[in-house]
Amino acid sequence: MGASAELTQVTADRGGRLGTRLADRWLGERVQRSIEAAAVRLELWDGSSSYAGPQPSIGDLIVLDRRTLLGLAINPELWFGESYMAGRLLVRGPLEQIVEALTANAPVNVSWRQRLRMAIARRNSIRHSRHNVHHHYDLGNPFYQLWLDRELVYTCAYFADPGMSLEAAQIAKLDLVCRKLRLRPGERVVEAGCGWGALAMHMARHYGVTVKAFNVSREQLTYARDRASREGLSDQIEFIDDDYRNVSGEFDAFVSVGMLEHVGLQHYRSLADVLRRSLNRETGRGLLHFIGRDIPRPLNAWISRRIFPGAYPPTLAEVTKDVLGPCGMSVIDVENLRLHYRKTLAHWSERFAMAKDQVRLTYGEAFRRAWELYLAGSQAAFATGWMQLFQVVFVPRESHPPSWTRADVYESRSSIEP
Repeated sequence: MGASAELTQVTADRGGRLGTRLADRWLGERVQRSIEAAAVRLELWDGSSSYAGPQPSIGDLIVLDRRTLLGLAINPELWFGESYMAGRLLVRGPLEQIVEALTANAPVNVSWRQRLRMAIARRNSIRHSRHNVHHHYDLGNPFYQLWLDRELVYTCAYFADPGMSLEAAQIAKLDLVCRKLRLRPGERVVEAGCGWGALAMHMARHYGVTVKAFNVSREQLTYARDRASREGLSDQIEFIDDDYRNVSGEFDAFVSVGMLEHVGLQHYRSLADVLRRSLNRETGRGLLHFIGRDIPRPLNAWISRRIFPGAYPPTLAEVTKDVLGPCGMSVIDVENLRLHYRKTLAHWSERFAMAKDQVRLTYGEAFRRAWELYLAGSQAAFATGWMQLFQVVFVPRESHPPSWTRADVYESRSSIEP
């Protein structure tokens, strides 16, 4: 049975068992009004709909029970994901396009729920950080190998040429980071949150530096150490099973790619302390690559619950005020790669869709639907500007920037093959 026929059968089965009442229709109309501008049609379990948009709908949200309808009316930010994951909310039409339209037309104002979540956000202690990392990154390396690139880079790629493959764009990102840091042979680099080790190995192999790479995901560390050993890089890279707050020693460069989102506002001063004591005050450089916002707003409630517990995407102002300012760092370069992340996520979504049967078999249908929606929702957030991807380069305030202009970073585009 095809997906469309299966959806029709599920809807018919539910509709045969559950009729609509006046209150259901009233709630349905209320939810429909909230998404009308997105040209998305809401359909209840009996096939009824109050959609009266000025144009044909781009797709349908099919509500299969009363509980889902109530959740969408009361707290759609949470219950859209919960219901889709559970199979109680179905989508007829292109998921990415529908989610992007809904995201583009979401309320701009920060809601009272979002303000409350920011006020009571759980502190990311070292124990909580390990738990949060385990929740997301220790799902098993084979899961990520199904849909990431060969280097297992789980951060925004850099499409110097829009026609690049994902593999080439991830290598280009690794090299862009190295060029922005202007690494030189023999220098010492500390990396906070190293993933599966791709950046550490790129820095060591192509730039001749030594790296201390910190991570609290044991799955990732085991993979990184094994790979470094196989490729003869163990004498240049030390993969350390520890929290970034325990970094010690002095380094020529500090780099963090995709870790700042997991630090939490309450611990920005801890990161500032690390930068203050670890970067050489005369020649040190640093780079933070992170998902951010234009205005303070918590991460989507459902993604916080199911995908990234404890995560917070900061604004540039929060990073400069609470991380870089207190440790005496000056920003010398900022680049926003938002649309590069949209393209990265499109590649990931396509690869994930190709692996959906294997994901379902290993992890279950609810897990597959959750990650399908997470990837589609993230792509929509970067496409519509609700999320940003910042690369910030900084140096100690009393030092000089390492280059007179930024031209050399882009003129010396990497020719390294994936």
